[in-house]
Amino acid sequence: MNEPLPAIVPTPTLYRLFLAFLRLGTTAFGGPAMIAYIRDLAVGRECWLAKEAFQEGVALCQTIPGATAMQVAAYVGLRVRGVRGAIASYVGFGLPAFLLMLLLSTLYARTHTLPLVMAAFSGLQALIVAVVANATLSFGRSSLTSWQHGVIALMAAALFWMVVHPVLILLLAALLGMALHSRQSLQITAGSKIHMPAPFLPLVCLIATSAAGFALLAYFSPVLAQLAMLMARIDLMAFGGGFASVPLMFHEIVELRGWLAGTAFLDGIALGQFTPGPIVITATFVGYLLHGFLGSCVATVAMFLPSLLLVIGFAPYFSRLRTSLWFRRALSGVLCSFVGLLFTVTIRFALQVHWDWIHLFLGLAALVALLKKIDILWVILVGAAVAILFV
Repeated sequence: MNEPLPAIVPTPTLYRLFLAFLRLGTTAFGGPAMIAYIRDLAVGRECWLAKEAFQEGVALCQTIPGATAMQVAAYVGLRVRGVRGAIASYVGFGLPAFLLMLLLSTLYARTHTLPLVMAAFSGLQALIVAVVANATLSFGRSSLTSWQHGVIALMAAALFWMVVHPVLILLLAALLGMALHSRQSLQITAGSKIHMPAPFLPLVCLIATSAAGFALLAYFSPVLAQLAMLMARIDLMAFGGGFASVPLMFHEIVELRGWLAGTAFLDGIALGQFTPGPIVITATFVGYLLHGFLGSCVATVAMFLPSLLLVIGFAPYFSRLRTSLWFRRALSGVLCSFVGLLFTVTIRFALQVHWDWIHLFLGLAALVALLKKIDILWVILVGAAVAILFV
């Protein structure tokens, strides 16, 4: 049912594929920067893929919504062992982040009212404002290359500030992307055409299994089903990588539904910086605080499942899709809108922080450090230590 896709060397076993990405996932700090390490594994050491095939996969994962590094891991597994390989590499790469975040969430739920812990998280909240501000600048530098892009970003920021639903904002941004660039020609890089068979039957089986799981969840626990559908919808809208999910999660969980306080959500993002893997692992934290261990499992699976399905479904057709000018214009508009969304959520996060001289120092120092490309894990660790000593 699931024939392996062509590879340069004899394909690894699923167990070996899982273990290779499990080891890589334990050190997957840095988000998208982990793509270089995946390339070293798949193209360099193991020679599972040719360089051209890997680059095609990176381009695919940067185009579709979801956490980019996680999806690149799934793409490698898909290329070398079909759909089962995609699942093995995807789960292996993300499992360490889930387990550590689950542990941290459990400890947080039991200790966050202690004075020492409160002091640490108070300082970390200022650091997270700097982290999101840095992400806004990074998105802006890569996405805003014309006045049209600036118009779309400002529109998104204004609408998000007025609490318009993000789905409507993204749709409007896509339409503006097509309309404002109607007389321009966006540059299309001619990439290598990587031909791969469409895993139609395995994909259908995976989708059917997922749908059945959602149906059973809705029958036995409508509350958990609501959480799962929300997380899946956020993942499907997160174009531009995992950080794009931050304003969406904040809107849905804090502003729209009031499931968590803004400060608690900031604490979840801070904990996510102590774990390897993407920032969307915050879903584990949210699920645990809302519904315990089962909630954390449901939220995590729902957050990452759509990304996996998109990689499997789009991989065989991406070479053709990326040549569509209208698709690229719409995608450009969506990516510009996330600059506006991130800018607005930076302000919203800042309003959650009690600013005094030490918080202001922590925030500014963290922003400078991140702009200087200092590893975010060291920024968070040093910031937490300073907060414990002085806050």
